[in-house]
Amino acid sequence: MIDDMLRTPEAIRDAERWTAHNYHPLPVVISSAEGSWLTDVDGRRYLDCLAGYSALNFGHRHPTLIAAAHAQLDRLTLTSRAFVHDQFADFCRELAELCGKDLVLPMNTGAEAVETGIKVARKWGYQVKGVAPGMANIVVAEGNFHGRTTTIVSFSTDEDARADFGPYTPGFTVVPYGDLAALSAAIDENTVAVLLEPIQGEQGVVVPPEGYLPGVRRVCTERNVLFIADEIQSGLGRTGDTFACDHEGVTPDMYLLGKALGGGIVPVSAVAANTDVLGVLRPGQHGSTFGGNPLACAVATEVVRLLATGEFQRRSTELGARLHAGLRSLVGRGLLAVRGRGLWAGLDIDPALMSGREACERLAERGVLAKDTHGSTIRLAPPLVITEEEIDHAVAQLAAVLAG
Repeated sequence: MIDDMLRTPEAIRDAERWTAHNYHPLPVVISSAEGSWLTDVDGRRYLDCLAGYSALNFGHRHPTLIAAAHAQLDRLTLTSRAFVHDQFADFCRELAELCGKDLVLPMNTGAEAVETGIKVARKWGYQVKGVAPGMANIVVAEGNFHGRTTTIVSFSTDEDARADFGPYTPGFTVVPYGDLAALSAAIDENTVAVLLEPIQGEQGVVVPPEGYLPGVRRVCTERNVLFIADEIQSGLGRTGDTFACDHEGVTPDMYLLGKALGGGIVPVSAVAANTDVLGVLRPGQHGSTFGGNPLACAVATEVVRLLATGEFQRRSTELGARLHAGLRSLVGRGLLAVRGRGLWAGLDIDPALMSGREACERLAERGVLAKDTHGSTIRLAPPLVITEEEIDHAVAQLAAVLAG
């Protein structure tokens, strides 16, 4: 299919010639998109079942979000945080209310939100908990993915992300994901936080055992440790609730948010917490030139308002049930296992059939785009605007790929 196209091979060669090879994209060159559908440079349409790793929860070019961006582009795009702009307060207030927190600290990327959370937790540990200077530690989980900065890869257990980027930042203790006893045993008098993904996305949409997150909440409260939930992929409607933690009635001390917060238009991330946590920061101690810029706030405020209606959480719940039922019907027919929640699924393909990469290439040939991870696993995360018919189409194409 790819070799028969006119413009795609040339565009791919140019991309490979002029960029560092830190990604291995599928051989598709996208030129436009709308809703759940992408169109390549040769006019072929694809159903998007990745949604920018959940950055496109509301689909491509959602009209409400595009209108907000256009309106703001005609008025003001950047002031830096040296000044206050007229979009800032509404965004911070409405996001804080969505999260049930007192304060919001806007940043740009998910990794920046994680770095901010780490810094805030350490400062809270020294100023509030009374940890000795330079001794703060944070408990994290095996299989985590929180970003790719030097500090973050220091506690990654993925050698592709970590190897050859040392020396590594100290101050982290890694425990098995889902093992509450190991997590509790790792906490000592110098522990300031537990940092977890409520569902591990990059690892293959791994859902922890029932009761794990409430157990983490309980242990953190008992031991005077902050519970930081990285909801950058799992949050903002993806799993059928506003946050993945909501499924077990858990409220962390700090939310780390990103991806979908920018509506697929601009990078927006944020940390949300109460005053007793985020209030430890003072002017000059942390910041970002573009964090909370007017364009970002205008778009992200509309994202928050879309979520406040509950429509997208309901869609994820209802359509996610349909997606998972279809996928479970393929277990034993090329799939070994299906995991996930809402419109988010990790699929383990029988490695005797094909790799995850090969499955995604074959799906692309059939007009469905997904992404592999860790060998024979692929992830599905379609936009929350997908329809029942489109879900059925995606499952049918996967079934055809597995059948050979």
